[in-house]
Amino acid sequence: MTHTVLVTGVCRHIGARVAGALAADPGIARVIGVDTAPPPSPTRDGGLPLGRTEFVRIDLRTSDIARVIAAEDVDTVVHMSLVSGPAKSRSAMMEHNVIGTMQLLAACQRSATVRRVVVRSTTAVYGSSPHAPAVFTEDTEPVDVPHTGYAKDAIEVEGYVRGFARRRPDVATSTLRFANFMGPRVDSPLTRYFSQPVLPTVFGFDPRLQFVHEDDAVEVLCRMALEDHPGVFNVAGDGVLLLSQCVRRAGRPTVPVPSPAFEALGVFARNTGVVDFSPEQLALMSHGRAVDSSRLAAALGWKPKFSTAAAFDDFLRSHGIAGRWPLAMVEWLSGLMTRR
Repeated sequence: MTHTVLVTGVCRHIGARVAGALAADPGIARVIGVDTAPPPSPTRDGGLPLGRTEFVRIDLRTSDIARVIAAEDVDTVVHMSLVSGPAKSRSAMMEHNVIGTMQLLAACQRSATVRRVVVRSTTAVYGSSPHAPAVFTEDTEPVDVPHTGYAKDAIEVEGYVRGFARRRPDVATSTLRFANFMGPRVDSPLTRYFSQPVLPTVFGFDPRLQFVHEDDAVEVLCRMALEDHPGVFNVAGDGVLLLSQCVRRAGRPTVPVPSPAFEALGVFARNTGVVDFSPEQLALMSHGRAVDSSRLAAALGWKPKFSTAAAFDDFLRSHGIAGRWPLAMVEWLSGLMTRR
């Protein structure tokens, strides 16, 4: 039986949803949520209700997390605190992701009560390359290893998780590589991109994209917090969408631009705060990426409720995006912008 679950990253949307779902489970005695800032209030800030989750303000880069785990007899840790979005600086983001994870795993290693650790990772660890295989499995080595940003942090984090699993084989350690989250309340570089009135694309490329709906992501994380499934698992909705298919579903005009110009647009958008497109996300918009999630389906006896296409359509409906532009107008604007 799971008695006390500690969830990191509860001030962010998915982390808050996981903590709230676990707190609603009568089989769990306590849920402790930790983050560097309090989660948004459901009444004042439109945040999610966390139920009986007990919030503790902690910076994972400090040793305070070890005291909480020891004092509260935590037996399950769900690590959701990896930052993929904008931060004050790249070094601050790296410290939060990598140093914070190191401190958390060190606390778990010293604990006599922790018996299950679940870590959120990302399919970005595979990179995006023209030489990549059509579909990545958990055992596929990346062709071009990411050397920047969130993807680089995730690779380092996974290395520390593997080391922890070797040192504590008695702890069921699960690493979940999620495709890009999609859903009504997901706020990410990709959802912001598809919300723009005109979408720049890389000339000559039509990447394959894969999404996981936020409901499916939360269900997987909660299942992993309650069951022992050690190992590495890809998590994605069935199927893929070409970027051109996403654009047609969104009813948005596009502006195909050469790759260097697209990169410059990404830098401009990042500097102005419109869309935070990191270098690995720019590579994704050129070469795409797809993963195989059959290992997870077999381990959990589970199938996602939303395919990649259904997850994207749900995002569009919830934001009132789909069908806003008549198809003829989209094609006319796209042609006009391309000629210019």
